[in-house]
Amino acid sequence: MKDLHLIVVGKLNDKNIAELERDYFKRLTSPILTIHEVRSHSENLEKEAKEVSIKLDEIEKSEKVFIVLLTEKGKQFESREFSIWLSTQAERQKIVFIIGGASGHGKNIIERSHFKLSLSELTYPHKLARLLLVEQIYRAQTIKANHPYNK
Repeated sequence: MKDLHLIVVGKLNDKNIAELERDYFKRLTSPILTIHEVRSHSENLEKEAKEVSIKLDEIEKSEKVFIVLLTEKGKQFESREFSIWLSTQAERQKIVFIIGGASGHGKNIIERSHFKLSLSELTYPHKLARLLLVEQIYRAQTIKANHPYNK
């Protein structure tokens, strides 16, 4: 299974959420997830998109990537469907998830993406969306392994 990457605009400064995220990271065994934080530019979409593009280019140096934007207008899955989708995609290619800044994603990042994913119809703060995605990746791993965590 290919590695996963998550690019997020802005830093996670909340120690409580960071501790929860670290807990899921300790549990993740396959695939390996790497989080890349890029600088926020006070909701300047073009500058933020440039930061994301630079990081994408770095990740893509070794092999082509499948770019997934997190957005409220994306595809929603239930957890078992997400597990199957993630496993299938990760077998074929390296996946890069992107969580944009408070104003969303820049135009060139939207155009460069291959898939749009929504965690819910609800809107979450970016730091919570990040935590929820990490948890769902862990949950997908446990579903695939028939681990009782998902029950």
